[in-house]
Amino acid sequence: MWRAGLVLVLLLCSSSLVGCLAQSENETNFELIVEASAMNGTVVESYSEGEQVSWSNVSIDFDFSKTTSENSLVTFGIDLMDGNAPVTTDASKSSTVTIEFFEHGIYNLTAYVIDASNLQLNTSLDIQIDLRIDWTESNTNEPQTLMYNPNPANGGVKPLFVVINSTIENPTLLDGVGVGGRSVEISWNIADEYNDVCQSKRSQVNDGESVTWDTLHFSTYLAHELRINYEDGQDYISVQQSVSIFYSDDSS
Repeated sequence: MWRAGLVLVLLLCSSSLVGCLAQSENETNFELIVEASAMNGTVVESYSEGEQVSWSNVSIDFDFSKTTSENSLVTFGIDLMDGNAPVTTDASKSSTVTIEFFEHGIYNLTAYVIDASNLQLNTSLDIQIDLRIDWTESNTNEPQTLMYNPNPANGGVKPLFVVINSTIENPTLLDGVGVGGRSVEISWNIADEYNDVCQSKRSQVNDGESVTWDTLHFSTYLAHELRINYEDGQDYISVQQSVSIFYSDDSS
Protein backbone atom coordinates (compact mmCIF):
# COMPACT_ATOMS: atom_id res chain seq x y z
CA MET A 1 0.00 0.00 0.00
CA TRP A 2 2.76 2.37 0.99
CA ARG A 3 4.85 1.37 -2.05
CA ALA A 4 1.91 1.92 -4.43
CA GLY A 5 1.38 5.39 -3.00
CA LEU A 6 5.04 6.25 -3.54
CA VAL A 7 4.91 5.13 -7.18
CA LEU A 8 1.81 7.31 -7.78
CA VAL A 9 3.53 10.38 -6.30
CA LEU A 10 6.60 9.82 -8.48
CA LEU A 11 4.45 9.50 -11.59
CA LEU A 12 2.65 12.76 -10.81
CA CYS A 13 5.95 14.55 -10.24
CA SER A 14 7.38 13.21 -13.49
CA SER A 15 4.29 14.33 -15.39
CA SER A 16 4.59 17.81 -13.89
CA LEU A 17 8.26 18.11 -14.81
CA VAL A 18 7.62 17.04 -18.40
CA GLY A 19 4.97 19.72 -18.75
CA CYS A 20 7.31 22.44 -17.48
CA LEU A 21 10.14 21.38 -19.74
CA ALA A 22 7.87 21.33 -22.77
CA GLN A 23 6.58 24.84 -21.94
CA SER A 24 10.09 26.12 -21.43
CA GLU A 25 11.15 24.65 -24.74
CA ASN A 26 8.21 26.31 -26.49
CA GLU A 27 9.08 29.66 -24.96
CA THR A 28 12.70 29.31 -26.03
CA ASN A 29 11.74 28.64 -29.64
CA PHE A 30 8.83 31.06 -29.84
CA GLU A 31 10.00 34.67 -29.76
CA LEU A 32 7.92 37.78 -30.38
CA ILE A 33 9.82 40.66 -31.94
CA VAL A 34 7.92 43.72 -33.11
CA GLU A 35 9.38 46.95 -34.46
CA ALA A 36 7.44 50.20 -34.75
CA SER A 37 8.13 52.59 -37.62
CA ALA A 38 7.91 55.39 -35.02
CA MET A 39 7.30 55.66 -31.30
CA ASN A 40 5.79 59.14 -31.50
CA GLY A 41 4.09 61.53 -33.86
CA THR A 42 2.03 64.70 -34.08
CA VAL A 43 -1.57 65.15 -35.17
CA VAL A 44 -1.90 68.50 -36.98
CA GLU A 45 -5.12 70.49 -37.28
CA SER A 46 -5.16 73.58 -39.50
CA TYR A 47 -7.74 76.39 -39.40
CA SER A 48 -8.29 79.40 -41.62
CA GLU A 49 -10.72 82.17 -40.66
CA GLY A 50 -12.04 79.92 -37.89
CA GLU A 51 -12.85 76.99 -40.22
CA GLN A 52 -10.92 73.73 -40.25
CA VAL A 53 -9.17 73.31 -43.60
CA SER A 54 -7.00 70.24 -43.02
CA TRP A 55 -6.23 67.52 -40.55
CA SER A 56 -3.39 65.00 -40.62
CA ASN A 57 -3.38 61.94 -38.40
CA VAL A 58 -0.42 59.72 -37.44
CA SER A 59 0.03 56.31 -39.08
CA ILE A 60 2.48 53.85 -37.51
CA ASP A 61 3.47 50.45 -38.91
CA PHE A 62 4.23 47.58 -36.52
CA ASP A 63 6.54 45.05 -38.14
CA PHE A 64 6.43 41.45 -36.83
CA SER A 65 8.71 39.95 -39.51
CA LYS A 66 11.46 39.00 -37.04
CA THR A 67 9.10 36.94 -34.87
CA THR A 68 10.08 33.24 -34.84
CA SER A 69 8.36 30.01 -33.87
CA GLU A 70 8.76 26.27 -34.47
CA ASN A 71 5.08 26.26 -35.37
CA SER A 72 3.54 28.28 -38.19
CA LEU A 73 2.41 31.76 -37.20
CA VAL A 74 -1.30 32.48 -37.48
CA THR A 75 -2.08 36.02 -36.29
CA PHE A 76 -0.27 39.26 -35.58
CA GLY A 77 -2.22 41.86 -33.63
CA ILE A 78 -2.19 45.23 -31.91
CA ASP A 79 -4.61 45.80 -29.04
CA LEU A 80 -5.18 49.49 -28.27
CA MET A 81 -6.55 48.47 -24.86
CA ASP A 82 -9.53 50.78 -25.37
CA GLY A 83 -12.29 48.21 -25.31
CA ASN A 84 -12.43 47.84 -29.08
CA ALA A 85 -11.41 44.75 -31.00
CA PRO A 86 -7.67 44.46 -31.72
CA VAL A 87 -6.35 45.24 -35.19
CA THR A 88 -5.02 41.99 -36.64
CA THR A 89 -3.52 40.53 -39.77
CA ASP A 90 -3.17 37.01 -41.16
CA ALA A 91 0.45 36.10 -40.45
CA SER A 92 0.64 34.00 -43.60
CA LYS A 93 -0.14 37.04 -45.74
CA SER A 94 1.47 40.00 -43.98
CA SER A 95 3.84 40.74 -41.13
CA THR A 96 2.76 44.37 -40.70
CA VAL A 97 -0.09 45.87 -38.70
CA THR A 98 -0.82 49.56 -39.32
CA ILE A 99 -2.48 51.72 -36.68
CA GLU A 100 -3.80 55.24 -37.27
CA PHE A 101 -3.91 57.69 -34.38
CA PHE A 102 -6.41 60.52 -34.58
CA GLU A 103 -6.15 62.04 -31.09
CA HIS A 104 -3.27 63.17 -28.90
CA GLY A 105 -2.30 61.04 -25.90
CA ILE A 106 -0.02 58.31 -24.57
CA TYR A 107 -1.19 54.96 -25.94
CA ASN A 108 -0.28 51.83 -23.98
CA LEU A 109 -0.56 49.13 -26.64
CA THR A 110 -0.25 45.38 -26.52
CA ALA A 111 1.39 43.69 -29.50
CA TYR A 112 0.85 39.95 -29.75
CA VAL A 113 1.34 36.90 -31.93
CA ILE A 114 -0.56 33.60 -32.02
CA ASP A 115 0.92 30.43 -33.51
CA ALA A 116 -0.72 27.28 -34.92
CA SER A 117 -0.79 25.65 -31.48
CA ASN A 118 -2.84 28.62 -30.21
CA LEU A 119 0.06 29.80 -28.03
CA GLN A 120 0.12 33.59 -27.65
CA LEU A 121 2.95 35.91 -26.74
CA ASN A 122 2.44 39.57 -25.78
CA THR A 123 4.58 42.65 -25.35
CA SER A 124 3.73 46.23 -24.37
CA LEU A 125 4.52 49.40 -26.30
CA ASP A 126 4.00 53.07 -25.38
CA ILE A 127 3.23 55.40 -28.28
CA GLN A 128 3.24 59.18 -27.79
CA ILE A 129 0.99 61.32 -29.96
CA ASP A 130 1.26 65.11 -29.62
CA LEU A 131 -1.05 67.73 -31.13
CA ARG A 132 -0.42 70.96 -33.01
CA ILE A 133 -3.15 73.41 -33.98
CA ASP A 134 -2.23 75.92 -36.72
CA TRP A 135 -4.47 78.97 -36.95
CA THR A 136 -4.61 81.92 -39.38
CA GLU A 137 -6.94 84.91 -39.78
CA SER A 138 -6.61 87.83 -42.16
CA ASN A 139 -7.97 91.38 -42.19
CA THR A 140 -10.04 91.29 -39.04
CA ASN A 141 -10.77 93.51 -36.10
CA GLU A 142 -12.68 90.74 -34.32
CA PRO A 143 -10.24 87.83 -33.93
CA GLN A 144 -11.92 84.52 -33.21
CA THR A 145 -11.24 82.35 -30.18
CA LEU A 146 -8.94 79.37 -30.56
CA MET A 147 -10.17 76.55 -28.34
CA TYR A 148 -8.00 73.59 -27.32
CA ASN A 149 -8.44 70.67 -24.96
CA PRO A 150 -5.30 69.17 -23.40
CA ASN A 151 -7.25 66.26 -21.90
CA PRO A 152 -6.40 63.08 -23.85
CA ALA A 153 -9.43 61.43 -25.42
CA ASN A 154 -8.20 58.01 -24.28
CA GLY A 155 -8.31 59.09 -20.63
CA GLY A 156 -4.62 58.38 -20.17
CA VAL A 157 -1.67 60.37 -18.87
CA LYS A 158 -2.03 64.15 -19.03
CA PRO A 159 0.32 66.11 -21.31
CA LEU A 160 3.33 67.81 -19.81
CA PHE A 161 2.75 71.33 -21.10
CA VAL A 162 1.30 73.47 -23.88
CA VAL A 163 3.41 75.76 -26.08
CA ILE A 164 1.68 78.80 -27.58
CA ASN A 165 3.07 80.98 -30.36
CA SER A 166 0.87 83.85 -31.54
CA THR A 167 1.84 86.57 -33.98
CA ILE A 168 -0.29 89.65 -34.68
CA GLU A 169 0.47 91.70 -37.78
CA ASN A 170 -0.78 95.19 -38.57
CA PRO A 171 -0.41 95.30 -42.37
CA THR A 172 0.37 98.58 -44.05
CA LEU A 173 -2.81 99.98 -45.59
CA LEU A 174 -1.12 101.14 -48.78
CA ASP A 175 1.52 98.68 -49.95
CA GLY A 176 4.73 100.39 -50.95
CA VAL A 177 3.68 103.74 -49.56
CA GLY A 178 3.69 103.09 -45.81
CA VAL A 179 1.23 105.81 -44.92
CA GLY A 180 -2.33 105.88 -43.72
CA GLY A 181 -2.14 103.19 -41.06
CA ARG A 182 -2.31 103.46 -37.30
CA SER A 183 -1.15 101.45 -34.34
CA VAL A 184 -3.44 98.87 -32.77
CA GLU A 185 -3.74 97.92 -29.11
CA ILE A 186 -4.34 94.19 -28.53
CA SER A 187 -4.22 91.76 -25.65
CA TRP A 188 -3.97 88.00 -25.33
CA ASN A 189 -5.73 85.90 -22.71
CA ILE A 190 -5.56 82.19 -21.94
CA ALA A 191 -8.70 81.24 -20.03
CA ASP A 192 -9.91 77.88 -18.76
CA GLU A 193 -13.40 76.43 -19.09
CA TYR A 194 -14.46 78.28 -15.92
CA ASN A 195 -13.42 81.57 -17.56
CA ASP A 196 -10.51 82.00 -15.16
CA VAL A 197 -7.67 83.81 -16.93
CA CYS A 198 -4.44 81.84 -16.54
CA GLN A 199 -2.08 84.07 -18.53
CA SER A 200 -2.38 87.39 -20.32
CA LYS A 201 -0.28 89.88 -22.24
CA ARG A 202 -0.97 93.31 -23.72
CA SER A 203 0.86 94.86 -26.65
CA GLN A 204 0.80 97.57 -29.30
CA VAL A 205 1.21 96.76 -32.98
CA ASN A 206 2.43 99.67 -35.09
CA ASP A 207 1.43 100.05 -38.71
CA GLY A 208 3.39 97.67 -40.92
CA GLU A 209 4.79 95.75 -37.96
CA SER A 210 4.01 92.63 -35.96
CA VAL A 211 4.30 91.39 -32.39
CA THR A 212 4.65 87.83 -31.11
CA TRP A 213 3.73 86.17 -27.84
CA ASP A 214 5.54 82.94 -27.00
CA THR A 215 4.52 81.23 -23.79
CA LEU A 216 4.45 77.86 -22.01
CA HIS A 217 1.31 76.80 -20.23
CA PHE A 218 1.46 74.02 -17.65
CA SER A 219 -2.25 73.75 -16.85
CA THR A 220 -3.28 70.62 -18.75
CA TYR A 221 -6.36 69.51 -16.81
CA LEU A 222 -9.07 71.70 -18.33
CA ALA A 223 -10.18 72.84 -21.76
CA HIS A 224 -8.82 76.31 -22.58
CA GLU A 225 -9.32 79.22 -24.93
CA LEU A 226 -6.72 81.46 -26.51
CA ARG A 227 -8.35 84.87 -26.98
CA ILE A 228 -7.10 87.92 -28.81
CA ASN A 229 -8.86 91.09 -27.78
CA TYR A 230 -8.83 94.11 -30.09
CA GLU A 231 -8.50 96.87 -27.50
CA ASP A 232 -8.09 100.01 -29.57
CA GLY A 233 -7.41 101.08 -33.15
CA GLN A 234 -8.96 101.18 -36.60
CA ASP A 235 -6.65 99.03 -38.73
CA TYR A 236 -7.40 95.43 -39.57
CA ILE A 237 -4.95 92.86 -38.27
CA SER A 238 -3.79 89.41 -39.34
CA VAL A 239 -3.27 86.51 -36.96
CA GLN A 240 -0.95 83.54 -37.25
CA GLN A 241 -0.62 81.23 -34.27
CA SER A 242 -0.02 77.67 -33.16
CA VAL A 243 -0.90 75.72 -30.05
CA SER A 244 1.15 72.59 -29.40
CA ILE A 245 0.36 69.96 -26.77
CA PHE A 246 3.43 67.98 -25.68
CA TYR A 247 3.83 64.86 -23.56
CA SER A 248 7.58 65.03 -23.02
CA ASP A 249 10.40 67.56 -22.83
CA ASP A 250 12.07 66.31 -26.01
CA SER A 251 8.88 66.85 -28.06
CA SER A 252 9.57 70.52 -28.53
